Amino acid sequence: MLGIPLQFRYKGSMCLYIFAHKTHPDYPLILAGNRDEFYNRPTAPLHFWQDYPHVLGGRDLERKGTWLGMTRQGRIAALTNFREGTPPKRKGFSRGLLVSNFLTGSLSPEPYLKKLSRDAADYPGFNLLVGDALGLWYFSNRHPAIQKLKPGAYGLSNHLLNTAWPKLSRARSAFESTFKKKNADHINDCIQILSDQKKVPDNALPQTGVDLDLERLLASIYVTSPDYGTRSSSVILVNRKGDATFFEQTWQPAQSVPLPAEQKCFRFTVQ
Repeated sequence: MLGIPLQFRYKGSMCLYIFAHKTHPDYPLILAGNRDEFYNRPTAPLHFWQDYPHVLGGRDLERKGTWLGMTRQGRIAALTNFREGTPPKRKGFSRGLLVSNFLTGSLSPEPYLKKLSRDAADYPGFNLLVGDALGLWYFSNRHPAIQKLKPGAYGLSNHLLNTAWPKLSRARSAFESTFKKKNADHINDCIQILSDQKKVPDNALPQTGVDLDLERLLASIYVTSPDYGTRSSSVILVNRKGDATFFEQTWQPAQSVPLPAEQKCFRFTVQ
């Protein structure tokens, strides 16, 4: 199976999120996502952080940031990298800190993003979702606008919000179809979507500046290779009473089919 070229190590993690914002009859927020990363990057699984006990998320032990997290007060943030074919010209700040800084801080989403926008060029390309009980916001340093999201279903991969890459279109379509099921098991349904390894025909691949073999590898919803792949899948549910569920499934690395490793699930009522 294909190994990842050394040049791609400059690009760090890739992720994919599908989420419903104020559109589901029972859950104002459903968010599901994959974290794709090098297997040798040290990572802590989903937990309440010792230094910030109100923050729940996995953690990158190399730079101390995270890709997805939530607080007991209902603040939420999620990050994807923006895939570009060449490494950054200079080493910027860690993108994972964009999530952890919001979760550990006190600024509401819009002021946080406005402040961030002044320094956004200091980071490699990113997409960032931040939200609280009042709304959900999106910002990318590859697009100038800060956007408050309207109710709806969305997808975010490694280009701008709702860019119709095949993996994202497939995941979003399957995600929306689960809403029509009676008595749906949203966690299991989302994990099934996120573990889809279906390949994409070459004529449908996006062209992001990486070589063809790498483009093929990254085009699946669930990614696996000897060095790099989907390390965890997460689902967040918040119902209309404010009861939150945060589930994480970690995966055994470098397997030809997704093999579960560890599961973590936390439930709490938003304060």
